[in-house]
Amino acid sequence: MKKLIILCTVLMLALSCKKEQANEAPKVAVVISTLNNPWFVFLAETAASNAQKLGYDAKIFDSQNNPATESDHFENLISAGFDAILFNPTDADGSVANILKAKAAGVPVFCMDREVNADDAATCQILSDNYSGCVELGIDFVKTMKETGKYVEIIGLVGDNNTWARSNGFHSVVDKFPGLKMVAQQSGDFDRNKAMEVLETILQANPDIDAVFCGNDAMALGAFQALQAAGKADIIKVFGFDGADEVVAKIEEGKIMATGMQHPEVMAEYAARYAHEYFTGRREFPQRIPVEVELVTKSNADQFIKK
Repeated sequence: MKKLIILCTVLMLALSCKKEQANEAPKVAVVISTLNNPWFVFLAETAASNAQKLGYDAKIFDSQNNPATESDHFENLISAGFDAILFNPTDADGSVANILKAKAAGVPVFCMDREVNADDAATCQILSDNYSGCVELGIDFVKTMKETGKYVEIIGLVGDNNTWARSNGFHSVVDKFPGLKMVAQQSGDFDRNKAMEVLETILQANPDIDAVFCGNDAMALGAFQALQAAGKADIIKVFGFDGADEVVAKIEEGKIMATGMQHPEVMAEYAARYAHEYFTGRREFPQRIPVEVELVTKSNADQFIKK
């Protein structure tokens, strides 16, 4: 009888544990290319916050712009039983394999901001309309420069589709004006310090440039620092892309010319909501959802200043 009571107790405990496990909230991972940029920190925290508001456990993982670190995250997340991944990829091609591993394990992946070169990997990709946003920036650049001058372009990560969508959108306008001449194009890896160093080197060979177009606002701030150090911040015009608070403030002050305002809060909200809908039974999602980018200049910067 004593053994029977012990056996029944063990069985009840086991059943209780299984019931608790069954009632556990799904776990959502937010995997971000880098947290060494306030814009991506905001994207990560907003995605995690949205998932938590919907009742899910959410944890942020930093890939440090390193594809190998990103791959390790995916391996660990799949092993740890995470139920969905809200993902900001490090590489348009290299990240596909990681998404496919998750897909094979039954874990949906929702890309935010950065695209991967596959239509059968991610459950959905929520992306800024980078090309159109930089068409608008290109138009403003031409007007500001009065269709003439020498300029430098600092692009982002070479393996990121956003880099080329932004560059191509910009050049689709600017290249039509022969008076505007690009004297250098180099990668700043979307990094503030790298962009500062790149422009410092470029200025040594091209001290007479008139403008710098940067593929994101972190690099625009790095470029501005380089120009300040060279005593040329009031002469050479800087253009960025992202809508970072610090850049918007500098646009209002007339120190930076313009940026493209992305909406990470929209991308984060979509990703978390779609994960929720996946958990509740939905399986069909659009492969790509474009999110509008707005042009920010001195004339409207006050509308984008966070009060």
